[in-house]
Amino acid sequence: MGAWQSYKLRLRRRRWRIRAFRKRRELRPVANRASDVRPSDLLVFSTMRNEGVRLPYFLKYYRDMGVNHFFMVDNDSTDGSLDYLARQPDVSVWTTRASYKRSRFGVDWMNWLLMKYGHDHWCLTVDPDELFLYPFCDTRPLRALTDWLDASSIKSFSAMLLDMYPKGRMDQQPYQAGQNPLDIASWFDAGNYTVQRNPEMGNLWIQGGPRARVFFADKPMLAPALNKVPLVRWDRRYAYVSSTHNLLPRGLNLVYDEWGGEKASGILLHTKFLSTFSEKAEEELTRGQHYGASREYIAYADAVKDNPDLWCKWSEKYINWRQLEILGLMSKGNWA
Repeated sequence: MGAWQSYKLRLRRRRWRIRAFRKRRELRPVANRASDVRPSDLLVFSTMRNEGVRLPYFLKYYRDMGVNHFFMVDNDSTDGSLDYLARQPDVSVWTTRASYKRSRFGVDWMNWLLMKYGHDHWCLTVDPDELFLYPFCDTRPLRALTDWLDASSIKSFSAMLLDMYPKGRMDQQPYQAGQNPLDIASWFDAGNYTVQRNPEMGNLWIQGGPRARVFFADKPMLAPALNKVPLVRWDRRYAYVSSTHNLLPRGLNLVYDEWGGEKASGILLHTKFLSTFSEKAEEELTRGQHYGASREYIAYADAVKDNPDLWCKWSEKYINWRQLEILGLMSKGNWA
């Protein structure tokens, strides 16, 4: 990359950080327990709206993984999510009624909290319907991964978003608060993915899976991106650019290739497609607060009226992370 392009990216990063600083005024603290955070703590950052049914399992999942504190933004929920989060002793939560779209789909809010509270911590930025997997996660805590990344001087860790779905209609098995969503949405597409490199940001752009196959069958290039960099040893100078798909400085996006091999990577099990999906899709379509004039939710609305079966004869049932590595969807790299 030339000097001029590098300079333009530095200016862009500075602009996103200034924007995040200004957007802090939109956040009202409800329970700020940041003073409880220790220098070595592992942190989760998330923004959400009306995800009350998912929160009990979401918090348990990441607590069991070794996360010490959660920083959450509630975007004007009406289902009791805010009160529930405010009662959790390891959660700091802010609320806002501001536009999700005008905050760059929550990225400005996350950048501010990461800048303010994430500096020099390993920070995992995920949605409430995303369950992070990494190599050896069944036998090693998240701390083991971050210690190895520190020892290897690696600052960021990628994870492909893997859409999970049930076999049968999405409304066939009602999802209950506290339930493991994988008990219902236990299937995924083992193939059907395209990968290309983004020359400007340096990250890989991955598309495919059931959303491309079912919801964007006629226009797969408009299907949602599946590449993410959710785990970062944060520095207040960093900034996410487009959700957690990429960030600046650009070097943090170079998370795949390594001297003749591949770097370690993970998976985000995306458990969107439960019995709650139809109602959620309708709500978000009405709000019109999502990327690309909410084209993703327009596609969902057209297809979910009859709660379609996303399962097909090529679907695989999820077993564990080793299965995903064998399929080439994640890698342990040189982490032995």
